Formats: sequence, C-alpha cells, structure tokens
Amino acid sequence: MIWIELIIFLLIIIVGAKYGGIAMGTIAGIGLIIFVFIFKMPVGSPPVIVLGMILAVITALSAMEAAGGLDYLVNLAEKIMRKRPQNITFIAPLVTYVLIFAAGTQHVIYALLPVIAEISRKSGIRPERPMSMSVIAASQGLVASPISAATVAMVGVLSVLGVGLTQILMVIIPSTLLAVIIGSISVYRMGKNLDKDPVYQEKLRTGKIKPAEELKKLKGLELKNAKGSTILFFVAILLVVLIGMYPEIRPTYEWIVNGELTQDKIDMGPAIMIIMLAVAGLIMILFKADPGKTVGGSIMKSGIVALISILGISWLGSSFFEGNRMLIIEGVSDLIQDYQWVFGIGLFVLSILLFSQAATVVTLMPVGVALDLPPELLIALYPAVNGFFFLPTYGTILAGVSFDQTGTTKIGKYLVNHSFMLPGLITTFSAVVIALIISYFI
Repeated sequence: MIWIELIIFLLIIIVGAKYGGIAMGTIAGIGLIIFVFIFKMPVGSPPVIVLGMILAVITALSAMEAAGGLDYLVNLAEKIMRKRPQNITFIAPLVTYVLIFAAGTQHVIYALLPVIAEISRKSGIRPERPMSMSVIAASQGLVASPISAATVAMVGVLSVLGVGLTQILMVIIPSTLLAVIIGSISVYRMGKNLDKDPVYQEKLRTGKIKPAEELKKLKGLELKNAKGSTILFFVAILLVVLIGMYPEIRPTYEWIVNGELTQDKIDMGPAIMIIMLAVAGLIMILFKADPGKTVGGSIMKSGIVALISILGISWLGSSFFEGNRMLIIEGVSDLIQDYQWVFGIGLFVLSILLFSQAATVVTLMPVGVALDLPPELLIALYPAVNGFFFLPTYGTILAGVSFDQTGTTKIGKYLVNHSFMLPGLITTFSAVVIALIISYFI
C-alpha cells in the first residue's frame, strides 16, 4: 500500500509543478482528499508556525518595498557589484549561511530571497544560481548553528557517548562552510545567462514579466524614507539573531496547568512573527509605507504564492509520513543494522520524508548510538540530515521558486531535475566527506 501512496504523492507534485504558481499547493489538496477521505490515512498537520513566520516576514519586507527600501538596497548592492556582478553567486550563499548560523532557524532566509532575486535580475545575473545555492547554504548553516533545534538534539543524543557541543562544532562548522563554497562554485555557470534564456525571454515577450527597470534614483524625503525602512528592517533581523543566540533575552510568561503555575519562554517562531509584524507597522507609521502598495507589491504577491504552495505540499507530506511512520523507520533501521556505512544514506532519506533536520536527528541518531556506531562517524554524518531538497516540497525551496520572477529557479518536468538538486547533492556530499576527514584527524 505504501508504494501506491508514494506514487500518488509524487504524481501530485509532478502535476502541481507542471501548472506552476499556487497550483503546487491547491493540487496537493486533491492528494489530501485521496489520502484522508479515501485511504483513511492520518490527516497530518500543516506547518502553521512556518507559514506564520513567512507571512510576517513577507509583510515586513513588503512594507519596506512600499517605502522604497528595496530600491535603496538594490542601489547599494549594484554599486558594490558593478565591477564583478557575478559575485552575488558567492556572496548571497555566504551571507545566508552566517545569518542562519547566528539565528538558529532556517526560515530567516525568507527575508533574503526576494532581495537576492531582485539584485540578480537587475544585475543581469541568472537568479537560479544564487537563489538555489542560498537555500542549500541555509540548511548547512542550520546544522552548524550551536543554537538550532537540530544541533541541540544532536548534543542530547551524543551526550551518552561523552560527546559535547564543542566536539560537534569543531567538525561541522569548517566542513559545512567549505561545502558552501564548493557548492557555490558548482552553480557559478548554471544555466544560460538571462539574455539567452528562452523561458525568461518568452516571459518578456508575452508581457508576463516586465524588463528589469533602470535603478530608481531616490532623492529627498523619498530617500530618507527608503533608508529608514531598510535600516529598521535590518535592525529587526539583528534582533532575531540576538534572541536566537541569547535565549535569555526572550520573555518568559506564566500560565496555569492542572492548577499549578508554570513558566515558559516564548519560542523563536512566535518571537520572529511578533518582531516582523511590529516592524511592518513601524515602517508604515514612520516611513510612510502605503498599506495599499504594501499589499499590491511584487514581494507580497510572490509570498502568497509561496504560502499556498507550502501549505498544500507540506500537509500532504505530513499525512504520507504519519500514515507510514513505523514502516519507514523500521525499514531504515534494518538497513543500518546490516550495513553501518549506509547510516548516512538513512539520515538523508529520512530527512526527505520528515522535512526536518531536528526530527531526523531525534528519530535516527539514537539508532546509531544503539548500534554502537563510533561517535566520530555519527558527527561526520550529521550534515546528511539535509536531504530535504531532494524532492521540491520544502518551504524554503518553494519560496525560492516563487520569489524568482524570471522563472529560472524552477521545478523540473521530471520532478528531481530541479534547480536545487545539483548544489544540494554537491554541498551535502562535500560537507560529509570534509567532516569525515576532520573527524579522522581530531
């Protein structure tokens, strides 16, 4: 039965990718009808916190766009990259890596993707190159971050072997950072340049996309508002990074459970939503961002497409995994018991199905410990939990596709021939190999 369900799952993705736009999410609703109402599978759950974070970040970005902040940011980037505009293919992934490393959550990337796409297009660079690699760099930054849920889970699992955070980071930080550089090299000449890309040129010819306009020259009050909105937005990002690095900054609140007073600390997801919504409001009040322009801007439109796509596909994937949880986990565990060297493949495959690095660590790493796999091997194989890119169903991938108006960042006709496959495989493989080498010497 699992094979029939898997075929339906893949067909839904293929059909959704063929129609494009919000069809990826809406057609997934058909799959949910089949899974839940016909096959009687568990309903699963949509990633509510992820969707909320995306919406809040997109609202703040759209307000910044309405205030002229995006034009100001593109102007700055254009000046920096005027001599060698191809540098964005390396700069964007490295900036993304550092930001995710500091914030401890992969979804901060939603604040960068529209900016990367716009800078690339206006510089004449194929957006697929920095966009695809930045999404992959985000996942590498996450497993290297000392404050991410995945790393915290990793420390918890390996503590029984006497392994601490320092040993993990000594291996994972250099291996993932070098892997990001290698991955960036692999996409440096990916695809045709925009002036020779048939898909982009067809969109230009049919009016589906407007040619990249000359950079807008901002003056006077317009420049003041643009600068102010940009500074305020990046202050918000800095604040997100700080509360990720120093959890004690996040407020605690009290609530009653079974008659007893309990204290808890606000999670990163709600904290990001609150900060970004507040920033959007401040930009409107202080820097005259028009609410109508905010809703009607290109960033908001692309963001809504991403939201609907993520809602449908993630929910469908959740239903499929929950309906086959024991079968999937037992199958992976049996394979590892016979062939220890394929533990990394098991991590990779399970992460595709779970859509979560932390969940993969919690589910499978204890199996590795129970099988007496050496701790240095478990640490080196940790980056293999980044297999989510293999099927184009994860939120950051769908967002990357949606924010690239040129259509160069895409989901291929055959599902697995998408923009993220090459950099994803090269970067993940490189991270594991480098980690194995470092582990051997350390």
